Amino acid sequence: MKEVTVEELLAKAEQPSKDALRLHPYYKGKVGVTLKCRIRDFNDFGIWYTPGVAAPCKEIHQEKEKVYEMTNKWNFVAVVSDGSRVLGLGNIGPEAGLPVMEGKALLYKYLGGVDAFPICLDTQDPEEIIQAVKWIQPTFGGINLEDIAHPKCFHILDTLRKEMEIPVWHDDQQGTACVTLAGLLNALKIVNKNINQVKIALIGAGAANIAIARLIVTAGVDPKNIIAVDSKGILHKDRGDRETLKTKYKEKWNLCLTTNSEGRKGDIPEAMQGADVLISASKPGPGTVKKEWVKTMAKDAIVFAEANPIPEIWPWEAKEAGARIIATGRSDFPNQVNNSLGFPGIFRGALDIRAIQITDEMCIEAARELAKVAEDNGIHEEYIIPNMDEWEVFPRESVAVGSKGIEQGVARIKGSPEERFKLAESIIKTAREQVKMMMKDGFITDPDK
Repeated sequence: MKEVTVEELLAKAEQPSKDALRLHPYYKGKVGVTLKCRIRDFNDFGIWYTPGVAAPCKEIHQEKEKVYEMTNKWNFVAVVSDGSRVLGLGNIGPEAGLPVMEGKALLYKYLGGVDAFPICLDTQDPEEIIQAVKWIQPTFGGINLEDIAHPKCFHILDTLRKEMEIPVWHDDQQGTACVTLAGLLNALKIVNKNINQVKIALIGAGAANIAIARLIVTAGVDPKNIIAVDSKGILHKDRGDRETLKTKYKEKWNLCLTTNSEGRKGDIPEAMQGADVLISASKPGPGTVKKEWVKTMAKDAIVFAEANPIPEIWPWEAKEAGARIIATGRSDFPNQVNNSLGFPGIFRGALDIRAIQITDEMCIEAARELAKVAEDNGIHEEYIIPNMDEWEVFPRESVAVGSKGIEQGVARIKGSPEERFKLAESIIKTAREQVKMMMKDGFITDPDK
């Protein structure tokens, strides 16, 4: 693994920002609305609007489920944010968060063939956000919550998952957890360790790692073998701030009660001693995790350093310290943990069965299929998870998610895996070909020409 200086990495990291400031105003947004139906002449308006449109309206009024047949609800997802925790930028508000939500919608369409639309709300009150999402439910087949601050994001997600008739997903929680689990499954195969026996150090106790903890436990990790660390040290039931945790950070308090069976105390170094796996979703490095701490981990240690733009420890430093497998959130290092490998295929699968929710078990099936795609291509220490350009990831993932949803009884419609694969493949190919065609014909112009 080639060593790269901090200066080189920062220079490389700055280039997308420079290009973004040039190209965002050029295109004036990244997503828009295109038509799906034919328009031969103006007489067709009578079919698509008044008077003809009254007929499907009456049909839906008589049988609400027909809205999936007669409108685009079956493929619509709302990307909802209040702008309270946008990327690494913090609370920048709904308008400043809109470029990110548009970018998410772009990824949904290109990778999963999903018609996603950004909805940035001018409120940061959790109850108002919940009500707003409920109000828009008739239009959409699914909801993607995005960049909402911790801890209210837990309350919003849990409430909407219970009370909505369509799937609600928080990518900062469930997406990160799903892709991390996929990488972990393959990493454990390489080092020949059992998921129910490994000891795991979780560095950071925000939305991502709390969701990771929940998902990996559901997938087979023994919670007693997890030691989690937040900004004040290792989580345990005798913490001095336990009353605050009980009232304001219930998810974190649950980790205090269910993990760390040996009652270990201290900070990151103590949490890492003897650990088989390090999963860090903490503050950017370098130096958040030190080489000498990695040296105290178990043989054939696995390190997930997921902070961006700089991982908590440089991959080559972790390697020198004895780690066998290292994953980061960056595309210029091996084993990138990227949410974009998850949500497009997961929602494709959920939409194709008209799911009423996306369960944790559906997320686990997505992770297993992600891992299987990489395994089919030949996993090794620098390839434990697929890349985004391996497009077959998304239809395969969608089928796995849909099959589990059908099995769990959360699907409105069913279909064989073969039928659902062909459907997903067709939708995704069409989305990509449309972009290529529009670029070729000049409807999407090239500013550099």
